[in-house]
Amino acid sequence: MSSTKRIAIDVMGGEGGVQVTLPACLHALELNSDLSVYLVGDESQIEPYLASIPASLAHRIRIEHTLEVIGDEEKPGNVLRNAKHSSMYKAVELLRMEEVDAMVSAGNTGALLMIGRHLLKTISGIQKPAIVARIPGSSKPCYLLDVGANPECDAQQLFEFAVMGSVLVESLEGKVARVGLLNIGSEQFKGTDEIREAGTLMSRCPAFEYVGFIEANELFESSADVVVCDGFVGNVTIKTSAGVANIVKKLLSSKLLADSSKNKDVAELVHGLTEQINPHRFNGASLLGLQGSIVKSHGNATAEGFAYAITQAIREAENSVPQLIRKKVAAIIEAS
Repeated sequence: MSSTKRIAIDVMGGEGGVQVTLPACLHALELNSDLSVYLVGDESQIEPYLASIPASLAHRIRIEHTLEVIGDEEKPGNVLRNAKHSSMYKAVELLRMEEVDAMVSAGNTGALLMIGRHLLKTISGIQKPAIVARIPGSSKPCYLLDVGANPECDAQQLFEFAVMGSVLVESLEGKVARVGLLNIGSEQFKGTDEIREAGTLMSRCPAFEYVGFIEANELFESSADVVVCDGFVGNVTIKTSAGVANIVKKLLSSKLLADSSKNKDVAELVHGLTEQINPHRFNGASLLGLQGSIVKSHGNATAEGFAYAITQAIREAENSVPQLIRKKVAAIIEAS
């Protein structure tokens, strides 16, 4: 049996708070017998959810009590001064002290980035951390980064995102990653100076397979394992994708509902398609580039979605992703 995976959960973060995070934690514990969770938040709100759970789950739960919560309105610049006793800060601190292997939060993204960089520091050779999200594809998902941490990026930073994304894919899938660069066209003269220069850097790197520029309409065609962009473009893309997926899911359900009630095959088709594009399955964006594994859940995630974010944290802990990134970056620097 594999060693126990210890995950710190900011149970107070996100729009739903403990009503979302705690059911998700209990579900994750049921599915993973080698998982232990550190629930960071208000003990008086946590304990009612644990009152009737079996001993097999209870002995894998530890509560880290704190009353403070970082709100969505909190400015990231104030976090380090005012929120050192918050559930988010304490959960990241557990990761810094190596009491846990990863942490998950649905709280304020800017605050999480600020705390992560302050407590964990970036990996040597990486200028800035990036947020990577998994998006559905025609034959397999791909990983898009950055999706919000860095609205403006130079060519070197985009190249570093490519390296980090390739390490994540290799750790999960055991193969050399195909990396594309999001652009407004596939021709070499298209795009900004930064994008074209980043493409040149990626084409010269033997650490992954560079497949060239990727246009937005190709994102979901599984033509690359990793697609790189700046945080402004990535954030707009990921939110647009989630919106489209929700609309398609609603249309499938409403238009085919009458037929599916009479036809078992149609019912199975509807269920299969809606599950394949279910946005909750793709919840859980990793903060790559830090010396520790942090997974950011959508603030409005359901319990189902938050459970997927916990699963992502478990996978990163199992594969020691920050350590793999550090080794690959060091090897690239040494070879250059």
